[in-house]
Amino acid sequence: MVDSALPTDIPTEVADPVNARILAVSEDQIAGFQADPFAAIAAAAELPMETVLERLRAMLAAGVVRRIRQTLMATNLAPGALVAWRVAADRLDEAFDFMVREDPFSGHVVIRSTDGDTPGSAYRLWTTLKVPQGHSLQAHCELLAPRVGADAFRIMPARRLFALGVGHVRRRGMEPGSRSPEPGAVLDTRIAELSPLEWRVLGPLKREFAVDEVRANPWQGRADEAGVPLDEFLAVARALNERGVIGRFSTFLEHVKPSATGARVTRYNALFHWRVPEGREIEAGREVGRHYILTHAYWREGGPEFAHVNIMAVAHGTEKSAVLEHKAAIDRHLESVGIPVLYTNVFWGGRSEIKPSEILPSVYDEWLARWGSGAAG
Repeated sequence: MVDSALPTDIPTEVADPVNARILAVSEDQIAGFQADPFAAIAAAAELPMETVLERLRAMLAAGVVRRIRQTLMATNLAPGALVAWRVAADRLDEAFDFMVREDPFSGHVVIRSTDGDTPGSAYRLWTTLKVPQGHSLQAHCELLAPRVGADAFRIMPARRLFALGVGHVRRRGMEPGSRSPEPGAVLDTRIAELSPLEWRVLGPLKREFAVDEVRANPWQGRADEAGVPLDEFLAVARALNERGVIGRFSTFLEHVKPSATGARVTRYNALFHWRVPEGREIEAGREVGRHYILTHAYWREGGPEFAHVNIMAVAHGTEKSAVLEHKAAIDRHLESVGIPVLYTNVFWGGRSEIKPSEILPSVYDEWLARWGSGAAG
């Protein structure tokens, strides 16, 4: 067991050159399942393992890194959607708090605004939502709406994904228009069915790491938690990885809230909306998704509430003008490849809380027992 009483002289700020070198890799460059993920980070960052472990423990303890965990391709494990909620202004903070504290299936919770009175601007509260297999997104939202004071909501499942990665440190100073030479990949959202053993392994696998768990060969304790030998735990995890349901091993920065010294990784997060002609969603999504600045890009149907937008993407930055320059560069690129933009908008993020959406069926059953059966499938 690692001693959790860490030295106090270890640099924890993102701007520290060694930390920045580690984070440029560890945020979103360790793909899939790794038997020794911290060794993989050390190798990619070209730093000694002891240095990587020491710095990550210190940053996690200081809250600069808000969590370290094996991510999942949750869109392939549970029905999910982006949900926009129309809530009266005087209940907005109360609704936000409920989603953060009482609904483990609502992940990213963000209060958003637009620069003017635009389609959908009355929908201020935005959440990502997953419900375990066998349950209904619609029913879950209908159960939540009266509890948070929402008089309307729009459920927008991802029909395809084109970009998915964090990498705030890696994106610093990126030039507007920077993009891959090839169009973005297309990720589907088909749901995979798992065996009881796979679910048993998946629960401990995805749980975030405590400071004392940031060490070499970290999976033994998780195998013990799952009640299986380590070799079997690793074999199941590798098989899940081959099935495409494992995401990246990632360190997540506290990118909105300031650190102890007042530093922020980003100041602005923007949800970009585009409407492109019907039938060209995948083509447009691939062209949008090739831009390196984006942390997420997907095909979602905004419906009449949002002027029928169908491509959405998220970008972060320290200056609002810089984020808008990136948006303008993407707009120009779409025009240059002959994809008409019929409508576009930007929703700016304000108060936010980022947490993974829970997907375990057993947790959902417990939640329903507390809040009622109205969200049953």
